[in-house]
Formats: sequence, structure tokens, C-alpha cells
Amino acid sequence: MDLEFGAADEEFRADVRAWLRGHVPAEPLPSLETAAGFAAHREWERTLGAARLGVVSWPAEYGGRGASALRWLIFEEEYYAAGAPGRVSANGINLLAPTLLKHGTADQLARVLPPMAAGEVIWAQAWSEPGAGSDLAGLRATATRTGGGWLLDGQKTWSSRAAFADRGFGLFRSEPEAERHRGLTYLMFPLDADGVTVRPIGRLDGKPAFAELFLDGVFVPDEDVIGDPGDGWRVAMATAGNERGLTLRSPGRFTAAAERLVALWKERADPSDTALRDRVADAWIRSRAYRLKGFETISRDDDIGSESSLNKVFWSELDVALHETALDLLGPDGELESDWLENYVFSLAGPIYAGTNEIQRNVIAERLLSLPRGSR
Repeated sequence: MDLEFGAADEEFRADVRAWLRGHVPAEPLPSLETAAGFAAHREWERTLGAARLGVVSWPAEYGGRGASALRWLIFEEEYYAAGAPGRVSANGINLLAPTLLKHGTADQLARVLPPMAAGEVIWAQAWSEPGAGSDLAGLRATATRTGGGWLLDGQKTWSSRAAFADRGFGLFRSEPEAERHRGLTYLMFPLDADGVTVRPIGRLDGKPAFAELFLDGVFVPDEDVIGDPGDGWRVAMATAGNERGLTLRSPGRFTAAAERLVALWKERADPSDTALRDRVADAWIRSRAYRLKGFETISRDDDIGSESSLNKVFWSELDVALHETALDLLGPDGELESDWLENYVFSLAGPIYAGTNEIQRNVIAERLLSLPRGSR
């Protein structure tokens, strides 16, 4: 594999770096998990969209720059290295959009993608239910045929961004008598529609990052079905592959954090504590390994499929280890409100969301290594 960047790629990197230097807010924005912070991050998405930097790899007609996957990785490296704000649009641009690009209609692409790229419409992920988390096929929310569309009924929970977002996307059971992984339909719907109740989920820190959604006869037109009715599981697996793979957690996120960890070690470490030094080195090495894996992944034209589970386990466990090491370096100071502490708390969710790591290890064992299924 050629790991050298061409002159045009380096020029792209320089342009992105210069733009970020001139536009990244001098002070961190409020948490995007609050109403004020969500609004501030939405405005930042508009700023990115105006520069066609929100989705650099998308075609120009949808708000992107038509950049290669390699240049997307370059953008992500520069973005995180610059300490730019978190992406409040992540559910839409990283999960829904790749699904639409693979399974959506021309009309859906033209309607949905440009407002998403411009930061005008923010999307919530409405997958999990009270009895269907990692076991997504156990969902019970229904989509019932009606004139010109579907009526949605049921409950979704832990819906990311739903407290303040504009629209949602999710999976619904449209053929109740079908087998668990069949008879499911993938739909998009507005969160302000008649019959939708959004109930933020309270947390100890007071930030309503998630919400429950209660759906009571919510009408969705046929034009907002992604893929074929009843074939939603296959479509959903395309979303899951993006969620577990590079798109949601690009290597740049971890290489930037590892560089900051090294700087923290140089500032705070006891040189005689070789065990802590080795943990810092391990986090740095693992972040670079994930970067190289990213280059290998984009060099292929095929869908990585179940291999995305390897990525998910790797980056989620790296995230926890990296931030635990930082807090150990900080000692008692780490218990004060800080970016390291807040990011550590968030990292603990990584082994759970996008399918728990226990489930991912089953996928790796059975689908990649062809090991026999364990006794139930």
C-alpha cells in the first residue's frame, strides 16, 4: 500500500488546515447535549456547510466537494487536530446518508442530503426500544399500511439527538407474522409530526442527550421508505456497518487525542513511573494502528460487512483506555470538570452503543472466524 500523500492531497490538507485555523471558535461551544449548545453546534454546521466542508466526500450536487475517501480521512485528521466542535449532525451525515446513497432513490437523495449537508436539518437515530437494544430484531414498534403511506405506532428509547433534532430515522415491524429479521421497514419521519411525543431522558448531569419517542398513528408517506417495504433489516445492516466502521469514529479522532495524551504525559508524568509511560505509548501506537487500518479499508472497493465489528471493538476499547490513562496522569485534578473527564465519561458508552461489544465478539467469532455457535 502506498502511504505517501500526493501534492494535490497535501494542498487539500493545507487548505483545510488554514480554513479551520480561521474559523474554529476560540472558546469551546457549550455542550451539544443542551438546548443552547445544540443551537450553537447547529450554527457551526451551517458554517461548515457554507464552505462545503461538512461532507467533503459527497457529490457537489448534494453539498460536498466530491473528495476521495483518502481526502475525507485527511479532513478528519485536520478537523480533530484543530479541536473543532463535535458534529451535531453525526447521525445524519455518518449513518443515514451512507444508507441513502446505497439504498435511497434519486428523489430521496435530492430532498434529504442538501439540507443535511447545509446544517439545516438535524437527524435523530430512532432504533432502540425498551425491549430491543442490541437485539434489534426484537423491536415491536409497527408500521401499518394506509392510503399513500404508513402509520407508525410504538416507542423508541435512547434516541440519539432526538431531544432537539428535526427528523428521525428508524426500523419498524410492518409484517407482524414474519420471522424476526423479515417484515421490517426502514422509514424517515419528522419529530414534530402529529402523533409524535418527544420526552427527553434526564441524566445526572442534567443534559438531555437522548429522548424517548412515543408514536401514535404517525403518518409517513411512501416516499420516505428507504429500500423496499419489508426489506428493512438488509438496509439497516448498511447503517450498522457505518456506525461500527470508520464513518462514525474516524482515525483522526483518536490520533488527535493520543497526541494530546503524549503532551499531557510530558507535562505531568513522573519519569520513574514506567508503567504509566507504557500505557501512554500503547495508546499512541494503537491510535496509529487504527489510522493504518483506515487506509487499508478505504483502499478496497468492497463493503467490509461483518469486519466492521472488529473496528467497533477496537476503537471503543481504545477510547476508554486512552482517557483512563489521561485521568491517571491528572491524578486528583482529573476529578475536576475538564474535557478529559467529560470525554472519559462519554467513552464508557462506546462499548455499548452501536451494538454491545459482547454482541460484536459473537459476530466476529461466527461470521469472520467461522467458529461454532455456543450453546444457548
